[in-house]
Amino acid sequence: MVLRTVITSLLPPEQEEITSVSPFQATYMKEGRPTGKFLITFKRRAVSTQTGGGGFWDEKDEASFSPFWDLVRAAVDRIVSNTSGDQALELTCTKTTKDEIVGAFGEGALDDGILKKKKADLEHLLATCGTISSDGSTTSATLQAVACVPPSTPYASTKALSNIILEMGNMCTEIKTQKKMVQISLKFEAVETENHGIPLAPEVTDGSPASMIAQRRLVIPETDLVAELLTINQSSSTSASTSASAATAAETTGEEMVVNAFEVSGKIDYTKLVDKFGSNLISDSLMDKLEALTVGKGRVPRMHRFLRRGMFFSHRDLDTLLRQVEAGAPMYLYTGRGPSSQSMHLGHLIPFLFTKWLQDALDVPLVIQMTDDEKFLFKGHYDDQTGDNLLDFQSLTMENARDIIACGFDYNKTFLFSDLDYVGSMYPNIVRIWKAVTTNTVNGIFGFDGSSNIGKIAFPAIQAAPSFASSFPVVLEADRNSNHLCLIPCAIDQDPYFRMTRDVAHKLVHKQHGLGGKPALIHSKFFPPLQGAEGKMSSSNTNSAIFLTDSPDDIERKIKQHAFSGGRETKKEQQELGADLEVDVSYQWMRFFLEDDDELEKIGQDYGSGSGEYWNTGKVKGRLIEILKELVAEHQERRATITDEEVRKWMAERSIVKNST
Repeated sequence: MVLRTVITSLLPPEQEEITSVSPFQATYMKEGRPTGKFLITFKRRAVSTQTGGGGFWDEKDEASFSPFWDLVRAAVDRIVSNTSGDQALELTCTKTTKDEIVGAFGEGALDDGILKKKKADLEHLLATCGTISSDGSTTSATLQAVACVPPSTPYASTKALSNIILEMGNMCTEIKTQKKMVQISLKFEAVETENHGIPLAPEVTDGSPASMIAQRRLVIPETDLVAELLTINQSSSTSASTSASAATAAETTGEEMVVNAFEVSGKIDYTKLVDKFGSNLISDSLMDKLEALTVGKGRVPRMHRFLRRGMFFSHRDLDTLLRQVEAGAPMYLYTGRGPSSQSMHLGHLIPFLFTKWLQDALDVPLVIQMTDDEKFLFKGHYDDQTGDNLLDFQSLTMENARDIIACGFDYNKTFLFSDLDYVGSMYPNIVRIWKAVTTNTVNGIFGFDGSSNIGKIAFPAIQAAPSFASSFPVVLEADRNSNHLCLIPCAIDQDPYFRMTRDVAHKLVHKQHGLGGKPALIHSKFFPPLQGAEGKMSSSNTNSAIFLTDSPDDIERKIKQHAFSGGRETKKEQQELGADLEVDVSYQWMRFFLEDDDELEKIGQDYGSGSGEYWNTGKVKGRLIEILKELVAEHQERRATITDEEVRKWMAERSIVKNST
């Protein structure tokens, strides 16, 4: 029923004449494992891009359907993630007959299998449920009707639903009938929440199925993106560019904001971004749970400032992971770095500072992936005289590893590895992921096309593999029967890799795994560049970043000359209006690096009101320069003691499990 709600919601009313998603189409479930499928039919003129009529998709190119399936995945993942909270959907049922359905809606409302049955009074259960509206709230007046064949009576709430596993490979098939069509078979498996205790949906008698269907108004955040896909397809000259553009549109929340695995630009609206990606904001209750398992255990004195100030703000399944860890389930942390420059900058430092706190706070092992292979595949080059530069990226791994080690991780609980060195141990899982994920899916998520080298298309599986403890048979002493849960701290632009991972995770673990193999994620906001509090910092523009190798003079010069100010043009205006703290880079950077909450609040009050000690930009920049000089100097001092031999020691394959509790 959740799937049918999503599919019907994503097809706008104006497309009903060219698509067929019957609300009464029976969904048969196999016994034992709750698996099933239902069909979606697209008429030829809906999918053809050759007629000049602004087609929906190209039936000759299965890849052109990928953006639509990405939206399906995002919507399903978001709804399922909400099942444990206040946004769980409540379901009720009523009964009707085949004759009543045909009389009210015509024979097209039922599939052939039901129509051909001789028994005229075949009963169907009609389930109605609230759907998630665009503002994230549950609207009880919003109805969706879905037919079920007895005895498939639904549960009374989606709290009983732990996961929906979608199998989207080999689904696009042309049906040769009198009127040619493209028919999609959506296969799925439902995973129940363990020991949920949810009763079956109650039966209601007030209101006929016809009236309930007539009232439905389906609204979910992903619906608006279908219109964007239509617009993109109308102007697309090739199916490859359609796929890439649609993938970008699916991760864009406005004309000025672009967030995907390879680009972050524009003014970021994080609330909209969470809606589009289908993750969840970190709630106060989740913060309390995390605090109880960390500060409450006496391992750290207080919650990290990144949590206190909302820098890490979004998650996937963090609540479920914490519940299971509290019950004794083993877990580990996984993060990484793509070595693209000799030195890391402050933006690169953010996930590592937070991961270091998580390692201390949860007392768990940590694996850190260095994706030197990825950087060569995406940025490497070949010269007839000198050959390729693959080894340059391997060298950058060693340099960046020094910066990572200097963050203060616990050697006894940390394994740092280069893909070029360690890929052999992960290879069985990489192969399993390759088998489970279609090229069309990867192209749809990441925007690859026929011009992309095959390494780019293959790489997402390599970044996905460390999400499974069995990729570390020695380091984590794990195999496919292990129960380890994985938590990934990362910037939210890396989420597409792990949405893909989560879709196929069940195929890499045993059936009783606590999260169905899915890694949990906790997302950070972007660290803004010096030129303005939009997008994220980049290594390619040295004046947009403070590098961990910068001198004190470099730091002072960059802040004074390049840090965008939210202060006013004149002293009078500043004292009357105060600074715009939202766009002021110096203040935003202090939110990341100034530990003292009281001092940060005072600076914000002074600067925002144009009064007090920090009333102007010069005062605020001066304080930031002091903070950064101290931070970078201490980091450089630690880094200077780390030799090549020390790096190789951290990268040596060894067990880190016995050193964690």
